[in-house]
Amino acid sequence: MGLFNRKNNESAVAVADTAVDPALAAVTGDYTIDPAHSSIGFTVRHAMVTNVRGSFAEHEGALKLDGSDPAKSSATIDVKIASIDTGIADRDNHLRAGDFFDAEQFPLMTFRSTEASHVGGDTFRITGDLTIKDVTKPLSIDLEFNGTAKDPFGNERVGFEGSAEILRSEWGLTWNAALETGGVVLSDKVKLNFDISAIKNAA
Repeated sequence: MGLFNRKNNESAVAVADTAVDPALAAVTGDYTIDPAHSSIGFTVRHAMVTNVRGSFAEHEGALKLDGSDPAKSSATIDVKIASIDTGIADRDNHLRAGDFFDAEQFPLMTFRSTEASHVGGDTFRITGDLTIKDVTKPLSIDLEFNGTAKDPFGNERVGFEGSAEILRSEWGLTWNAALETGGVVLSDKVKLNFDISAIKNAA
């Protein structure tokens, strides 16, 4: 009798472990990223002593979320390079020019996901192709699910935030200058920052 009870308990635990979190399952659907309440930015080391932060004011994208099976989720993002903003007009113009992004010839930075997975807890990993200028390379982004909400206008929203690090030289962003004290003006390593609010599309 005790063995029978133990087997039943083990089965119950197995079912509990594989059960889908109802709150997560409820997010399933197609979403449009809300650029007015989202940010896509970056941080890069300057002169080896401080960080410069910037963002892209104009971007658009879509999420396809499957809360029951996160592997079926996907994302697309298009970023307008000319909208770069670091707070210094001359620096922004330099970044738009040929030394860096060459925004006139390559107006968009894009991300197209190829796979998604649940890392654990509220963390998800989305992997895809990041294209900057004429270079496309894989990138994985770890995103924390911040939950859902219904805004005052009746929109169903989901939120994610996360980051990823890239070496800008791998995407052809190689401009630099030497410092008199040694080292270079800009680090090759750049941290990309994502804070996403997306609105569920009407059925």
